[in-house]
Amino acid sequence: MIRINGMIVKPEDLNRVFTKSEHKNIIKKMATYQVIYDYPTINQLRFELFFRSNTMKAARDLNESGLKFATFQYSFCNREFWDRTSSGGFLLKPNVRPSIAILDILKNGSLYATECATGIAIVLYLAALYSIGSAKFDSLYRRLYLRDWEFDDDLPVIHKYGDDFLPGDVLHFNNPDFSPKEAHWRAENVVFFGNDQYYGHGVGIRDAATIIHFLNSKRKPNSEISAYLMNLITRPYYPYFFS
Repeated sequence: MIRINGMIVKPEDLNRVFTKSEHKNIIKKMATYQVIYDYPTINQLRFELFFRSNTMKAARDLNESGLKFATFQYSFCNREFWDRTSSGGFLLKPNVRPSIAILDILKNGSLYATECATGIAIVLYLAALYSIGSAKFDSLYRRLYLRDWEFDDDLPVIHKYGDDFLPGDVLHFNNPDFSPKEAHWRAENVVFFGNDQYYGHGVGIRDAATIIHFLNSKRKPNSEISAYLMNLITRPYYPYFFS
């Protein structure tokens, strides 16, 4: 359910306000759940929809960038903009604009390699850039660090359990019986597009069955425990970015 300024609204009440099909689809999904999506103003709902669309755009852009998959041990980056840390992360060089550096991953993806959690972190930073603009992004992320889920304090995320999946959410496939020889495939973090489509760095844009089949190929020999889509949802705290 959607509540704006204390009142429950239906999708049809918002048809004149939101005309993009992608936004209408998200609104329809929100309305089908018993969870209440609460907004003080319609503009805050508008901004969240904008950010969610930008998250999906960022995932598509990264999928087409040529960014390579590698474990932290073998990660690499464009040294013009980033320093590779001893743990395999990418630390923004001093006096480099964060917006230019993060966009370089899309421009020169073949100069970068990392694993799936960092791939999703890159998606969320790109979505933030698309949503708030380069000036505010550069102000917030002066010493941007890309590694795993180690987000900057200025990119707050919320983790919650539930099945109210919405396009633009980050979801998680778990592979509990992963092979110790390929421990990096213990899970796959993905951006949800709706209609059983997910982007994960290392697997591309696929349906759930294909991702599960891939993860199952990375299990211990003779394992009978399948990978599965968890009911864990990760979302940026959208009100933080709204202004």
